[in-house]
Amino acid sequence: MFLHKLIQAGRLLAAGLFLGLVTCGGGDMLKVGLIVPLTGEVRTFGISARNGAMLAFEAVNVAGGIEGRQIQVFAADDRNDPAETGRMGATMIAAEGVVAMMGSVSSDCAEALAIKCQGRLVPMITPTATSPKITVDPTGERRSCVFRACFTDPFQGKVAARFVRDSLKLETAVVMYCPDKEYSAGLAEYFTESFEELGGRVLASEEYDDGVQNFAGILNRVKELGPDLLFLPDYYNVVGTIARQARELGVRAQLVGGDGWDSPHMDRIAGSAIHGGYFTNHFSAADPRPEVQQWVASYQAKYGREPDALATLYYDAALLLAEAMRRAARPETEDICIALTQIQDFPCVTGRVSFDEWGNPIKSAVVLRYTAEGQQYVATVTP
Repeated sequence: MFLHKLIQAGRLLAAGLFLGLVTCGGGDMLKVGLIVPLTGEVRTFGISARNGAMLAFEAVNVAGGIEGRQIQVFAADDRNDPAETGRMGATMIAAEGVVAMMGSVSSDCAEALAIKCQGRLVPMITPTATSPKITVDPTGERRSCVFRACFTDPFQGKVAARFVRDSLKLETAVVMYCPDKEYSAGLAEYFTESFEELGGRVLASEEYDDGVQNFAGILNRVKELGPDLLFLPDYYNVVGTIARQARELGVRAQLVGGDGWDSPHMDRIAGSAIHGGYFTNHFSAADPRPEVQQWVASYQAKYGREPDALATLYYDAALLLAEAMRRAARPETEDICIALTQIQDFPCVTGRVSFDEWGNPIKSAVVLRYTAEGQQYVATVTP
């Protein structure tokens, strides 16, 4: 019921019947930091993320805020640079006095923010960073104030491996990944482990440097090996380039990857080369559940297009954070941390969320396919 009311408020906002989120001015306001990449190589991720979060916070404010107090958002662009994420997070905590943080999109940036937030016991939710390391410090201890709204790479790797073995019936794979990116390297590792446990054979694991544009050398080796599957665990800007070059060089392997593929820019970069490629994701706009379709309608009315997984996860994370503020004994940092740990079976667009002992959500994943008509929903996988 709470989710339905907020979506209804979001639809009213989108229709122009309310003013947008108040982000400045006086009064007794609850300050929240939002750090996402609004420029740089994954800017479409950051724009979607900001849109989803702001629509949720606007809906919360329109519905009366938190015990009558409005949420004030401090948004910043980290350009997907971990050093910038850490610097901005420290500034928001020390200078602005935020009671909670959201961000950032990538695992490397989210970990930089997690270090700052845990050091000051400020609650943080990363809506999209899937590395399991983010909620755990280097000693293996739980970061008590750090949570996430998305599934982790170990789960995503297992889902992808089981799908290609059970549904696509593929036997052999080559994995291409960037060792300099936590997301890419981690997902490559977890997919490889699961694929081989299920009886598949990884013929080669090929590394490439961050920022490289020409993949011909690796792709020619892939062509010689002739795998059934080419697994590409990276973001859309890289995957699109690899897919296009692979098809140009005659690589015919089935393309499969993770949630980093989800972007409206994928088709612009890859063209028809990505059509037929499968990827694991957090959300599908084709999901028939009423709360999903209400959310899609609300987002379309506000922004003129369907929401992607990034927008949806940031929307869900903002609702989870608002719920913790509402439940907290006082809407202050340590009490919000405690309230987050107590959330169980909370209704979100991406499914009902409960946090496990590591601050990770227990939820489902979907498998999508790129086609000439756009993304196509294939299946939902529940752990």
